[in-house]
Amino acid sequence: MRLLADENFPGDAVTALRSAGHDVVWVSTVASGASEVNVLAMAEDGRRILLTFDKGFGELAWRAGRPALSGVLLFRLPLSPAISIGATLAARIPERNDWAGHFSVIEPGRVRMGAPT
Repeated sequence: MRLLADENFPGDAVTALRSAGHDVVWVSTVASGASEVNVLAMAEDGRRILLTFDKGFGELAWRAGRPALSGVLLFRLPLSPAISIGATLAARIPERNDWAGHFSVIEPGRVRMGAPT
């Protein structure tokens, strides 16, 4: 799966996802300091699903009618330890094949998913 990890996404989680075979680009290494608008555009342009802990992407995605081409996974999970976040995501991705085009919130024990109107 093609993923774009936001700058706030833990490096250990990026490593875990790559080890699980996912194509992950990390904003921290390719566009450090990029605005939310630019990060969302990077995800769309690269047809990558954005991984983030930043709730601001929810408002931006809905207000702009995005993500049409990509998707956003907002994590509302505890941050300890970071490697478990990557392992959790790596385990959750295969559960669905429709992440793209949706804004999804992953919380302990549930996933909320919606598409822009």
